[in-house]
Amino acid sequence: MTKKSDNGDGASQDGKDGKWDLRLYVAGQTPKSLLAFANLKRICNEHLAGLYQIEVVDLRSNPQLAKGDQILALPTLVRRLPHPVRKIVGDLSNTERVLVGLDLRPRSQ
Repeated sequence: MTKKSDNGDGASQDGKDGKWDLRLYVAGQTPKSLLAFANLKRICNEHLAGLYQIEVVDLRSNPQLAKGDQILALPTLVRRLPHPVRKIVGDLSNTERVLVGLDLRPRSQ
């Protein structure tokens, strides 16, 4: 099952209009997967309001989809746009780590 959660008018195909294309890979509706999705929605609403699209990919239903983004652990967030592609593994509960991983906040010195 692949499910898209769009916050507005959708992401562009090339990322030039400032939209963020995010894909969250999960394994069913486990507590960790649900927490990752909730954390991702919260972070996006706070830091990317109106500028993101989330696609949730359930690898229990479509395991072949893991190959394209080279998914080795779950849950995994893949930032497809803007480039470069970035990946974050885990339930996304460490907001600071997620913001740094998505290049929304510089690393602390």
